Amino acid sequence: MQKDRTVPGHDVPVVLATDGTHGPVVHAASAAARARDVHIGARVADAQAIHPDLHVEPADPDGDAAMLDRLALWARRWCPWTARDGAEGIVLDTTGAAHLFGGEAALLRDMADRFAMQGLTARLAMAPTRGAAQAMARHGAAFGICAAGEVEKAIAPLPVGALRLDAETVRLLDRLGLRTVGALGAVPRTALMRRFAGLAADRNPLVLLDRATGRLPDPLNAPADRARRIVRTRLAEPVMDAAPHLAELAARLCTDLSEAGEGARLLRLTVYRIDGDCRSSDVATACASRDPDHLLRLLHGRLDRIDPGFGFDLLTLEALRVEPLDAGQPGLDGARDPDADVSALLDRLTARLGPDRVRWSAWRQSHVPERVERRVPALGAVPADPPDPARERPVRLLDPAEEVRVIYAVPEGPPARFVWRRVEFDVLRREGPERIAPEWWRDRPGTRLRDYYKVEVRDGRRFWIYREGLAQDGRGGAPRWFLHGAFA
Repeated sequence: MQKDRTVPGHDVPVVLATDGTHGPVVHAASAAARARDVHIGARVADAQAIHPDLHVEPADPDGDAAMLDRLALWARRWCPWTARDGAEGIVLDTTGAAHLFGGEAALLRDMADRFAMQGLTARLAMAPTRGAAQAMARHGAAFGICAAGEVEKAIAPLPVGALRLDAETVRLLDRLGLRTVGALGAVPRTALMRRFAGLAADRNPLVLLDRATGRLPDPLNAPADRARRIVRTRLAEPVMDAAPHLAELAARLCTDLSEAGEGARLLRLTVYRIDGDCRSSDVATACASRDPDHLLRLLHGRLDRIDPGFGFDLLTLEALRVEPLDAGQPGLDGARDPDADVSALLDRLTARLGPDRVRWSAWRQSHVPERVERRVPALGAVPADPPDPARERPVRLLDPAEEVRVIYAVPEGPPARFVWRRVEFDVLRREGPERIAPEWWRDRPGTRLRDYYKVEVRDGRRFWIYREGLAQDGRGGAPRWFLHGAFA
């Protein structure tokens, strides 16, 4: 049963927490929390002791970074040069673009409105230099414009931390009595150059001050636009079934992929309904492909998962993830590529059953037998040959191992007679022991060692049996016996 989660009101202090050295610490705080002097880096337990109504949620730094990356690309509606600015901002080079929106003030208002439509509150500033805009947005007014020639005046009252200095440099400047940017700029440079000569450029307050005031260049290194492989089909009137239009979409997308020398690894089919909503379904492939017939078969298997509502009039097919794919030369004998057949089969099974239902083995180095093999989704891992064991291993391994009741055992050796699944077995031949010690870097303290034996019973079957622990080893009671596998 899933409980409904209520959204706290604006007057409720909310913080996001991450793991710290001595427990959770505050990663981000709302305006209501900051008003109560809850600061970033404080221990959550201390903040809750002072403010019992504090609402705490786990932070997701990776998700926040991914969202900022998407917002930086989304912000290219205003100018072509945008980039993520640290962990909490976006920087835009609007040179030559402000007049398209009616001026700088109108451009900032449009940004504020569009961010608000996304549910985001933005602090905006525009200045002739990147450093000045960053300082004003974070430490000045929530909405500010600095004209050319007024940079030094605009940033002078701001704290020196506005220059993006690290905490150690800020503390040093504070001890020197330089708490504002204006105070730093008023000090003769020769008096500070020797003290900060050994610092890197991104930590040197003099270098950062010169960048903010325009004395040194500070170009924006904007990432290139991600090439989108997407095709669309607009319909004259709403329809309920997307199947008749998939063949054309798949053929056009594969043509674009072929011209770019790429193959699709992840596809998304989206239908835009007439009620203003949209529905989509993703399809992954085991290897890069631009075969329209193969992609069409995968898409047909996902149509039943898309709700068309009262109809839709727009379909899009996008390759969300692509990989380089060179043109292949078929063999002269006309034989089929078995690897391609396996990949196609995996794609069809995964599209029909789901990615978590189609798995194969992945291997890792371990002395403990049950840890050597694990099951992973077939589309997310490359198959590999199992490790070559130093000794013979059973063809069938029980997971978990099943405990057996020993009726008679050879002293310090294997059992001569045991009961497994209510059947009594007599041991005719035995081989061992093979001792496997606990892996101290993975196992809990007190884990007991194992002595493995290969035994053959009266009807000819061979089993893999181990004794867990030794008598008087100080790690528990009497040793226990388990059957772990069966040989061919």
